Order: sequence, then structure tokens, then C-alpha cells
Amino acid sequence: MRRTRTLAGIGIATVALFALTACNSGSPSSPGAGTGGEEGEDSTWFEVAEDVQLEGSPTFDAMQERDGVVVGVKEDQPGLGYLDVTTGERTGFDVDIARWIAASLGYDEDQIEFKPIASANREQAITNGDIDYYVGTYSINDKRKELIDFAGPYFITGQGLLVAADADEAEALEDFNGKTVCSATGSTPIQNIKANFPDIKTQEYDLYSACVQDLIDGKVDAVTTDQAILIGYAAQYPDDVKVTGGLFTEERYGVGLTKGDDALRTHINELFTDNGDIWQAIFDANLGSSGIEVEQPEVDAY
Repeated sequence: MRRTRTLAGIGIATVALFALTACNSGSPSSPGAGTGGEEGEDSTWFEVAEDVQLEGSPTFDAMQERDGVVVGVKEDQPGLGYLDVTTGERTGFDVDIARWIAASLGYDEDQIEFKPIASANREQAITNGDIDYYVGTYSINDKRKELIDFAGPYFITGQGLLVAADADEAEALEDFNGKTVCSATGSTPIQNIKANFPDIKTQEYDLYSACVQDLIDGKVDAVTTDQAILIGYAAQYPDDVKVTGGLFTEERYGVGLTKGDDALRTHINELFTDNGDIWQAIFDANLGSSGIEVEQPEVDAY
């Protein structure tokens, strides 16, 4: 079955064409990529895998029973995971990675339920079975791996800072001693500040967009999270905010999965490993215009 969708550009996201194809056996090997395009041209095409078999995956068994996929996402991160509340259109690199995975498992767009999950609630949503997998700037770390598993990484970035457009450039996190820095509750960057920079005041919200609004309103001095997220906001509000400084950490984005579902993790890792052309097309469509040059990372088949 084939569907078409128009991906509206949000923030730094631009529209391109990429094909998501899979062989009839349902394995993730060698889907082909399409050609690039501009906003307003024909939409993205998904060719969904047929007769998928994934033995030993309780998550996939649950998908088959309900005849659909439930994916945890973010929806306030331009260029990564964004929901246009006016049109209902979801766009972003992470969202398209989630669609690609669903297509490789045999599920079309109308069989995907996107469920927004706050950063602090991701492990609980996965362990409770509320979602089948999570794709949303989800950093892989050992503490989380005690509760869930990860496929990937599919992207590597690092902690950065967003400040007011007229603020001085910052060279280090210590520049914000005595000042207030905002991030999402439960996020890796806010945990890093609390553990290692006690002189920095913190403000936390469920959504990064609330932090950005506080920054624009002058209520906080900076927003910290992964630089990929911050670049999206800087592009959305170029007169109000800017990215400053370098990368203070390395964050490896993974797909959050139920602990012990080795079959699904292997399937997704093979999808990423065998189809670099599609990964690059998804990146170019959503983050290419940011000027960031990155390579697809090797997966960690632990």
C-alpha cells in the first residue's frame, strides 16, 4: 500500500523526497532512497514492507494484535519532533525516523498513533507498554539502560546553550553561575547541571518550548539541551534567541524499546546499518538547512 503526504516546513525543516521501501520478506535490508525536492512538490512516499516476520518480539506481537504502531514522540522541537496545532501535521527528523521504522515493520502512516511523552515519563511509558517504541531526542545512558533497551544510536549531538539574541557569547557553563538556566524535567542536560554546577540556578518544565518562551520573556538567562534542538528554536525565533558556545557533552540519540526485546532492537539496528542513503535523505529533509554537517553513527549492537 502506498500513501502520499506533504511535509510542511517548520523552523529549520525543509521538505525533500525520500523513498522508504522494503523487500517483500519484511527484512530491513536495502530499501531505496528517492530524490530530493522542494516544498510544494510531490509528497514523501512510503512503500510499506509486506509479510513481516519478527519472531521473539513481544512488542511486534502487540503491534500485530492491534494492527498498528504506537510511537512516543516529542512535538515541540522544530526540525526534530514538531506538531503544527493548526494543520495537525507532524514533521521532523525524529518523526520521520519513527515513520521509517514503522514502514519497515509493515505499517503505513494511517496505522501509526503518535503519542507525546514528556522527557521525565519516557521509561515509564515504555516499561508500561503504553508505547511500542520512542523516538524523540532520547539520549542513551547506562542508567536508562537498566530499565529499557535502545536501538541505535541514529544521531550524535551534544549539550548546548540558547541565550537572548543580544546576550554576550558564553564560552562555558560556568559563565551562568548565579544565573538561571532552563531545561526539560528529567533531561540529561538539567541533570548534568544539577550534579556538576551547583552555582547555577535551574528552572524545569515538561516542554522545551516553555523554557524558550521564558528566555524570550527574560525570565531565565539560558536554555540548555541538545544543540540540535536549540538550532531549531534559533531558526524559529532568529530575532530573539541565538545558540552560543560549543558542545559540553556528547549525546547519542537512540530508539527506546522494551527491555529484553532483542529481536526488535536487532531489526532496527539492521535498518539503520543497511540504509545510509535513506538516513541521509531524512536528515537533509529536516536538518540539512541548518548547516550542521554530521555522519550517520555506527549502531551499538550491545
